[in-house]
Amino acid sequence: MSSNRFLKLAGMTASIATKATKHTLSGLVGSKEDRQKSKSEMLETIGVQIADTLGEMKGAVMKVGQIASQYKDVFPPEVAKALEKLQKDAPPMPFLVIKKQVEHELQQPLEQLFAYFEEQPFASASIGQVHKAVLTTGEAVVVKVQYPDIDSNIDSDLRQVRMALKIAGVINMSKEVQDKIFSEIRSSLYDELDYTKEAQNLAIFAHFHKDDPGIVIPKVFHSHSAKRVLTLSQELGESIEIASTWDNATKQKLAENLFRFSAGQLFKLYRVHCDPHPGNFAFRADGSLVAYDFGGIKSYSYDEVSLFERFAIHCLIGDVTAVEQDLVTLGVKKDDEKLPADFYDNWLKIGLKPYGFTQLFDLSQHKPYDFASSVTHHEIIAEAKKSLKYWQKFQPSAKTMMLDRTISGQYWNLVNLGVKIDLSVLMKEYIHLQQLP
Repeated sequence: MSSNRFLKLAGMTASIATKATKHTLSGLVGSKEDRQKSKSEMLETIGVQIADTLGEMKGAVMKVGQIASQYKDVFPPEVAKALEKLQKDAPPMPFLVIKKQVEHELQQPLEQLFAYFEEQPFASASIGQVHKAVLTTGEAVVVKVQYPDIDSNIDSDLRQVRMALKIAGVINMSKEVQDKIFSEIRSSLYDELDYTKEAQNLAIFAHFHKDDPGIVIPKVFHSHSAKRVLTLSQELGESIEIASTWDNATKQKLAENLFRFSAGQLFKLYRVHCDPHPGNFAFRADGSLVAYDFGGIKSYSYDEVSLFERFAIHCLIGDVTAVEQDLVTLGVKKDDEKLPADFYDNWLKIGLKPYGFTQLFDLSQHKPYDFASSVTHHEIIAEAKKSLKYWQKFQPSAKTMMLDRTISGQYWNLVNLGVKIDLSVLMKEYIHLQQLP
């Protein structure tokens, strides 16, 4: 880690420690409401500080910030909200840095590798950026180039971020669970930094979706790819902002393809593209979608997928006793102590609504859900506040972390798309339950 990078992160950690200490001292006086308000203000300030610091830096810390913003159950809402701005495109690297990286990785001058290479990237992110280009053989391609030295900072970056969050007291989990969560993030980051692995993932997913005309996976040009450079066929489409202006029939096709993209991978392939950020898709007017960025892939065992399906079935039929036991098995609930049935009923009413179910546990009652006017995310926050007394009974789970990220990401894609659709019909394709009407 460079000294400048270390000093920035260490300075952030020291500043957070000071704020946390001041809050602890001020929390010794005042009413319960005052102490809660003070804590919320402290967390908001810390969240902004973390976001501002990470936003100045490429690499693991920014990627961790992006991941953190998607885990509302891992981090307090004040922190997660502040980190959301890290989802936006990062400032691009100078072209000379990119040119040098491509030539180093592919061992040839850029002019010999490409007939044309656009200097301005059309997308830039935490660990790399993407340029349009044309091969000497005439194919239009996109070239994904990783920023230099990203991999050398992962472990030290993660240690600093974890220390800052621990000092701030914003991680509500045991050290054992923390270890599992950060190990999962670390493993995911290393996978994303190896573009040869991403090329393998692209081949696997392209084969899996070969009979899905509504899902397009770019082709890899291995002659122009290496560990830190990935060249793909140029598969273009519109942004989700443009797609949201299309008619609902087209948006329904797009939503169906988004649903089948994730559900099909989970229940049939046992591997999931777990970064469904809207920037990782392009949308076409015929209802098809192009999927990008296959670096963040999570693989599951048969037993794990069976457990996920069983959990979904128990939620659908309203077996709250089984739901509770499933949560213990998944590592989400800490112990076997039973909670009131209405606690689970309230959460299930909220969670099943976007899938089209209108009556709790009556699966014959369903209708299209209007994601354009969805308030599910607001209902979740409100219910979480009402359920504070049970907060210590639950914890984030390394087993479900990437799946949670996928589901919440796809929910927001449908909200941003503004589609009206009945997903209950699609659910029956993947949840095998004879009782489903």
